[in-house]
Amino acid sequence: MFEDEWIRRRDAHHQRVTTLIGHYRDHRGDGNPNPVVDFLFTYYRLRPGQLQRWHPGFGTVLSGPAADEYARFSGYRRVQDGVTVDRAVLERRWETIEFVSRLLEATEGRPAQLGCFGLHEWAMVYRCKTRRHSAPLRLGAAGTDAVVESLPLRCTHFDAFRFFTESARPRNSVQLSRRQQLVFEQPGCLHAAMDLYKWSVKLLPLLDSDVVMDAFELAYAARELDMRASPYDLRAYGYQPVRVETAPGRAEYVREQTAIASRAAAVRDTLLRRCRALLARQ
Repeated sequence: MFEDEWIRRRDAHHQRVTTLIGHYRDHRGDGNPNPVVDFLFTYYRLRPGQLQRWHPGFGTVLSGPAADEYARFSGYRRVQDGVTVDRAVLERRWETIEFVSRLLEATEGRPAQLGCFGLHEWAMVYRCKTRRHSAPLRLGAAGTDAVVESLPLRCTHFDAFRFFTESARPRNSVQLSRRQQLVFEQPGCLHAAMDLYKWSVKLLPLLDSDVVMDAFELAYAARELDMRASPYDLRAYGYQPVRVETAPGRAEYVREQTAIASRAAAVRDTLLRRCRALLARQ
């Protein structure tokens, strides 16, 4: 890729990241944690500065003097025409690519389930004296427990289910395990949508940053809905609650969940095609 083209794409990526999280980066050192956005940089491990680094993807050669910067990055190597992602990275990530492909194919082939109402966050504090976040509970502890007891728990995502309290787990419609992830993951799940970002990150620098940012923007939107529907009062952070304890609130949640699932379908399809293309490089 000619130097002027890849520098233009790199700079456009930098601007895309800044537009979305610039305000977060400006305030992350002020001592006030953000329970919505912090999750995207702690649970998913990629730091803001790492997200801002543009990657061309496997098989693209960066030409010109500016490519010397990439020669110093892990996973890259010099070739005759410039700098490119090292094939050794593809070989090391082969099993991960195969797993991600199987998971995305299995998820894509199922109908979306839209009846969970985001109650996983409620189940994580059910009959528990401690909370995962410092924000207050909108309905208090007793009110939160009452909501969990009045509505069915239908979580299909193991990485949400594993944080349920001991009292909440038996209330779920199915007892999930890591081994069953390919059996139960389904495209209506907010966490399955957010995890498209996780899988994208795991495949860096094999993937181009456009794919990663599409997944990150989706995860950002899903996380906002996730926490707006949670039992926490986040109005101090500018987030109005989706009151899933009420019938209108549950209808609002399903509408927004459906929109997230539609966006996720497109990101999932792109990521799956990228995985298949990488596997074809054997």
